[in-house]
Amino acid sequence: MELIPLFLKEMEQEALTTRKFMALIPDDKLDWAPHQKSMKMRNLATHIAELPTWVTMVLTTDELDFAKIPYEEKKIQNNADLMALFEGSLANGRTQLIPGNEALLNKPWTLRNGEIVYSVDPKHEVIRMAFSQITHHRAQLGVYLRLLNIPIPGSYGPSADETQH
Repeated sequence: MELIPLFLKEMEQEALTTRKFMALIPDDKLDWAPHQKSMKMRNLATHIAELPTWVTMVLTTDELDFAKIPYEEKKIQNNADLMALFEGSLANGRTQLIPGNEALLNKPWTLRNGEIVYSVDPKHEVIRMAFSQITHHRAQLGVYLRLLNIPIPGSYGPSADETQH
């Protein structure tokens, strides 16, 4: 079974739902967080928007070493910036979901910080993890929106906001 077509289909399906959630983020709430230990909405949304680029990173490299390449969050000022970042990340990830990269999916990929190795997994598992991260953080975003009394869309069926009149 080839995984690339499955990954591409999943990326497209999840992008539809993720777009709906991220489009609801008000510009004036980007620096809001539900708790002092929580990320600000800007950071959470930016992380979600950047995750599709992990497909490219995983398929074009053999590791990410935070000691050599520290994370630099993309700067967004408003929802339009966020949506553009997400669309650009999706386009970036799609570039590597091509049949020729199927042979790379079982090769190991390492996540580390210098000598500290967090994980070594086959590339296909890291791509799955990145997709799971999108879903996980999108659910967090849904809680943020709910706490702001913003009706949330359904993810895999209708939400309570879509079923109540």
